[in-house]
Amino acid sequence: MIFSALTLVLDDIPHGGPLNMAIDEVLARAAVTPLLRVYRWSDAAVSFGYFGEFAAVADRWPARPLVRRWTGGGEVPHGEDFTYTLIVPRSEAFSRVSVRESYHRIHENLARVIPGAALAKSDAAANAACFARPVVADVMINGAKIAGAAQRRGAFGLLHQGSLQGTAWPAALAQQFAESLAPKWRRQSLGAEVLTQASVLAREKYATDEWLRRR
Repeated sequence: MIFSALTLVLDDIPHGGPLNMAIDEVLARAAVTPLLRVYRWSDAAVSFGYFGEFAAVADRWPARPLVRRWTGGGEVPHGEDFTYTLIVPRSEAFSRVSVRESYHRIHENLARVIPGAALAKSDAAANAACFARPVVADVMINGAKIAGAAQRRGAFGLLHQGSLQGTAWPAALAQQFAESLAPKWRRQSLGAEVLTQASVLAREKYATDEWLRRR
């Protein structure tokens, strides 16, 4: 286990890409304890990393809504995936371990609760599509990548955004994942204030052309 305690937010109401990204940022800036958010999508959006080139992404996904993440990484199609965000405040020592170690330890815990899963031991050739390029510590089944993630670090701590797709998973995966991360956890609703702040942030940042087309 990684943490002594954890908050689990099951965000059961599907949201569009800009609002999902904004919720994660609002939670990251406010969290005082480790928090795991599991959420859904209201459309078949494709998220792409902070450093991605909009024109190239749009060419590859012409018929799907696009949203630029605050984290790095490649292009991830959403809609039917198990999408989660792990937020670790700066006060937690885990927020300051290396990217490689944190990535490995988080995915190690996720793999434990997915039957037949194991971690990748090497990096595949470069590919803009996240799930077409396994890297060390991605989650694999029978040689295929089923879970990857991207991170951002800052004064707030660590933001880890992940997606699981291309396989079946336990119905209680959110709870099982939380239990693998901490011996004590509690469920918490998203809260009206978070949604209000995130709605403003989505409108003023993540839904704007300035953000989407910044590169």
